[in-house]
Amino acid sequence: MTTSPQARRIARERATQFLFGLEFTGEGWEKGIDSFFAGQPVRPGAREYATELIQGVQTHLDELDEAINSALENWTPERVGRIERNVLRVALYEMRFADDVPSNVAINEAIEVAKRFADDNAPRFINGVLDRLLGTPDSSVDS
Repeated sequence: MTTSPQARRIARERATQFLFGLEFTGEGWEKGIDSFFAGQPVRPGAREYATELIQGVQTHLDELDEAINSALENWTPERVGRIERNVLRVALYEMRFADDVPSNVAINEAIEVAKRFADDNAPRFINGVLDRLLGTPDSSVDS
């Protein structure tokens, strides 16, 4: 299913929200996704893409976190806020595994999601981390 840029933005926001909440529940993602979307309804295309992002992040969680942690400068992983960490995870998943999302789009979208949900310093922080990840040799991204 082809989704519009607006639907993809909404999907990224919902995926970030869901992944954020998942850190508090400790449950498997499959268990809570239907109730999440019952409370946060979106069009089918946005839900499908959000679910793809959530599943992808969960499947590659250790790999994504390892890469993000390696790209932190003057930060420890524990200092990264939960919202910021999940924005980074979604963006890096798209950069590495979504063939139809150029890296610059993934980075820009992450910045926009951070502007909506995180504090004022988060967009710059996220941009810096993702820019460093864009240059890493093991990232199978094509900018």
